[in-house]
Amino acid sequence: MTSQSFAGLLGTIIAIVALAAAVYYGPIGQFGKPPKPAPVAQPAEPAPAAPAPRGPVVREVPN
Repeated sequence: MTSQSFAGLLGTIIAIVALAAAVYYGPIGQFGKPPKPAPVAQPAEPAPAAPAPRGPVVREVPN
């Protein structure tokens, strides 16, 4: 087996693998697959009540 025929054989194998991957991952391969399930929406919970804003603390300081 010469190096040219070996390179041709190896190139053919690589081309077949590349075409098979393109068909599997491309739009042609998607027709036989079941559709992906839609994500289930969780009911929105109300946001917790925010605490009342606090102002500055005023303390009585003896003179």
